[in-house]
Amino acid sequence: MKIIVSGGGTGGHIYPALTLINSIKSKRADAEFLYVGTEKGLESDIVPKTGINFTALDLEGGFERRFTLENISRAANAIMSIKRAKEIIKSFKPTAVVGTGGYVCGPILLAASLMKIPTLIQEQNAVAGVTNKILSKFVDKIAVGTQDALKNFPADKTIYTGNPIRAEVLAAKKIDGLKEFHFTDDKPIVLISGGSRGARSINDAMIGVLKSAAEKKSAQFLHVTGKGEFDSVIKKLHDAGLNLDATENIKVMPYLYNMPTAMAMADLAIFRAGATGLAELTARGVPAILIPYPYAAENHQEFNARALVDAGAARMILNKDLTADILSATLDELLSSPEKLKSMSAASLSLGKPHAADEIADLIIKMI
Repeated sequence: MKIIVSGGGTGGHIYPALTLINSIKSKRADAEFLYVGTEKGLESDIVPKTGINFTALDLEGGFERRFTLENISRAANAIMSIKRAKEIIKSFKPTAVVGTGGYVCGPILLAASLMKIPTLIQEQNAVAGVTNKILSKFVDKIAVGTQDALKNFPADKTIYTGNPIRAEVLAAKKIDGLKEFHFTDDKPIVLISGGSRGARSINDAMIGVLKSAAEKKSAQFLHVTGKGEFDSVIKKLHDAGLNLDATENIKVMPYLYNMPTAMAMADLAIFRAGATGLAELTARGVPAILIPYPYAAENHQEFNARALVDAGAARMILNKDLTADILSATLDELLSSPEKLKSMSAASLSLGKPHAADEIADLIIKMI
C-alpha cells in the first residue's frame, strides 16, 4: 500500500496529515508514504523531521477569492504543476492520494483523479476553501470536520468524521501539566494562545487581564504569546507594573512544544478559532472564549467558533470588540461559576470526535 499525502502552508493542514499517516501506519504496517508540499511552506521543515519522504511542487500561491490578474498567472502555474504532479505519481505509483488542505493539494489530487487513482480530501473548516471546493468535483471521498461543512459538498461522497487530532492530545494527563508548569489544583487554570505566531490583539487585551489576575490571585494563567510577540508582551507587562518573577499564578511563554499537556490541565481556554485547535479543545472537553482571526479566508474562523457557541461550549468575542475590560468581564463571569464551566465542558466534549483520524484512515483503506 503506497499513499501520497498532501497538505501545506500552515500547521492546520500539516498536523492533521501527519496524524492520518500515523493512524494508517497503526492499521497497515506495509503502508508507505510520500508527502507532497511546497518548499516555502512549514511542511518542508516539519515533515522531513518525522522521517517521512518529502517532495515539493513549485507553486506561486493559492487563488484569491475574487477575479484578479494575479489569479490568471497562478492558474497557468497550477496547470503547469499538474504535469509535475503526474510525474510524481508515475514515479511513486500510489494506491491512493489524500489531501488535507492548502493550494498544493490541487495539482496532485487533480492529477491523481484524472489518472483514476482513489482520492480523498479532508476539509477542516465550517466554510470550505477554494481548492477543496474545486477538488470536490473530482475526488472519490470527502471527509469533513464539522457538520456545517456538509452543505458545501456533494452528499453522495461526503462524510462527517471530525478533524484528526494528535494521539498525545488524548493521552496527556492533568497531573503532568500541573507538575510541568508549577500550578496547583485548587484554583482554575486558564490557557491563552493565539496560535504559533501569536495574536497581537489577544496579547494586548491580556495585559490588563493579567495585571488584575496578579492582584486577585483567584485563578492561574498560562499565556503563550507567540515567538514574535513575546518580548513586546514582557515589556508591556513590566510597564504595567507586573513583576512576573514574583507572581506564581501567572506564566508567560513564547511558544509551547507540549500544548497537549497544557490543554490537559486547562479549565478554560482563550483561543483563536482554527479548526485543529478547536478539534483538540473539544476532544478534551475544554470550555473556551474564542476570538476568531478576522482575516481568515471567507471569515471561516467565525463560522468555526459559532458552531461551538451554538452548542453551549464556548463564548465568542469578535476581534473588533476585544478589549481588556470585555475579556476580563467574560473571564470573571465564567470563573466565578463552576457549574457554568462544567456545563460548557460537557457541551464541548459532546462535539469532540477523538477517533476522527481512525475513521478517516478506515475510509482511505476501504477506498483502496
